[in-house]
Amino acid sequence: TDRGMTWKQVFSAPAAMAPLLDVLFIDAHHGYAVGAYDALYESRDSGMTWQARKLLGDDMHKNAIAKGPGNRLFIAGESGTLYRSDDAGDAWKRLPSPYQGSYFGILTLSDNGILIFGLRGKIYRSKDAGMTWSPVLTNSQSSLLGGTALRNGRIALVGHDGTVLISKDNGKTFIHHQDKSAKALSSVILLKHGGLMVFGEAGLKRLEDEKAIP
Repeated sequence: TDRGMTWKQVFSAPAAMAPLLDVLFIDAHHGYAVGAYDALYESRDSGMTWQARKLLGDDMHKNAIAKGPGNRLFIAGESGTLYRSDDAGDAWKRLPSPYQGSYFGILTLSDNGILIFGLRGKIYRSKDAGMTWSPVLTNSQSSLLGGTALRNGRIALVGHDGTVLISKDNGKTFIHHQDKSAKALSSVILLKHGGLMVFGEAGLKRLEDEKAIP
């Protein structure tokens, strides 16, 4: 409650042996956490308490959750797992998947499109809320682990081998950049005054390549 200066634990379930992999709050009170072995938890009190939920019981790892337009939510995960909720998470349905490998991230784009990414550098884009998908081709096969939608249709994705992919057209095309460390990058954020901060095996750093800074 103090912008990250201090922290207190509000949930722990070590007996479940299901690591939590992503968290999303759709407003100040209502949030979800997803994780391994179909883990899904819901909070309606700003994260103070969490209740276990179930999707469709497929036991797959859920790696990422994102909010789409309106009350839509999306989940991406292991072995081509894709879900959508049209009512802020009360009910879920499985979406067709263009790839049977794992997805590690999902982003909502400024043009209301959806972008999914993951194993072996696979990226797919949907213009119809996940009903159909188009592949996005890059020159990289490095697995993509994290990403963020920036501004004005710009997107940054990061992954293994120091891979940094930048799009300036809402994910239709990407320019490939390589972090000099060549270490795995797990996440990326936009800094307040511009530029990107990346996080991974080598710790955290600000990108030095001016071409990679949106």
